Amino acid sequence: MSSDEIMRFGTVNAGLLDQHFALQWVQSYIGLFGGNASRVTISGESAGGGSVMLQAMAFGGYLGDSLFSNIIAASPYLPMQYGYKDFVPSQSYYAFAQAAGCFDDLAQNNVSNSIFSCLVAKDTMTLQNASAYISGSSKYGTWGFLPVTDGVFIQQLPSQQLLKKQVNGKYMLSGNNANEGPAFVPQNIVTEDDFVNFLQNTFPLFTNDDIAKVLLYYPSTNASVDINAPDFATTGYTGPTALNESSFATGQQQRAENVYAETTFVCPSYWLAEAFSDNGRTSYKYQYSVPAAQHAYDTYAYFGKPTPAQGPDFVKAFM
Repeated sequence: MSSDEIMRFGTVNAGLLDQHFALQWVQSYIGLFGGNASRVTISGESAGGGSVMLQAMAFGGYLGDSLFSNIIAASPYLPMQYGYKDFVPSQSYYAFAQAAGCFDDLAQNNVSNSIFSCLVAKDTMTLQNASAYISGSSKYGTWGFLPVTDGVFIQQLPSQQLLKKQVNGKYMLSGNNANEGPAFVPQNIVTEDDFVNFLQNTFPLFTNDDIAKVLLYYPSTNASVDINAPDFATTGYTGPTALNESSFATGQQQRAENVYAETTFVCPSYWLAEAFSDNGRTSYKYQYSVPAAQHAYDTYAYFGKPTPAQGPDFVKAFM
C-alpha cells in the first residue's frame, strides 16, 4: 500500500522491506544452522520472482553481494510500477481507508486525526476485510496493492535500472513460460476495439500515442482471426507467430495475451539476464515451452510432480 501520507507517517513497500530484513537476519545467523553467508540464494516465481527482481535492484544495486549471491527469478512479475504518490496507488489507499471506515468526516490538516492514524487504530479483522474488498474489486489482471518507486529502496523502473546493469548479486537464472498470458486476460477479446479497451484497463496511464504504438508494434493479421479457428503452438521462426496464434487463442485474443505476457513476465526475465551479463556476473535465461506452458507450469519441471507432456528424458534431466 502506498500514498504520500504513508510515506510521511509510515513505510511504503513494507513487504519488500520485510524481505530485506529477513535477508539481513540470514546473514547474521545462517552460520548457526551450518549455512554459508557468502552463498545465499533467493528464489521466487511470479510475484515471488518479481520480489527477488526488486531485491536485486534494492538501493540502486549498491548492496553488491552482501545479502545474497544467487538469484532465481521464474516469470518475474512486473505490473505497472507507479511512483509512491501517483494517482493509482493513492486511489487504492483512499478506497482502502473508506472500506475500513477511515475516510469520511476527518478533520482537515490534523495529523493526529489523519487517515493513517485512523487505520493504525483499526483492528486486524477490519483491515483484512478492507484489503480483501479492494483486492477483489480490481480490474481483471490487475491488483489493488503493488510495489512502487519510492526513490530509496526502489529507485527506478526495472526497464531503466536493469538495462543499466545496476544490480545486487552475482549469478542470475531467469525464465518464462511460452504462454504466460491466458490466466490474466479476459477471454472475450474479439475485435480491435476490444483489444484497445483491454489496453486502457490494464495500462490506465497509456496515452493515445502509447496505444497507437502498441497497435503498430503488435500488429494484427488475417491469420486465424476466426475465434473458432484451431489453436496451435507456433514454431517461432516460420509461419504464424505469437502475435496472433498460440495453443490457447488466435487473433485479437492472442494479441492481448501476448502483450500482457511480454510486458509483465517475458521482458523482465530478459532484462534480468542482460543485467547480469558482465561486470563479473553471470546469467542464464530459459523459456519453458513444454505444452501447455502456461504461467507457473515450469514449476512442475523443477519441483514435480512430472506431467505426461514432459516425457522421460525431460524428467530425467531435472531429477
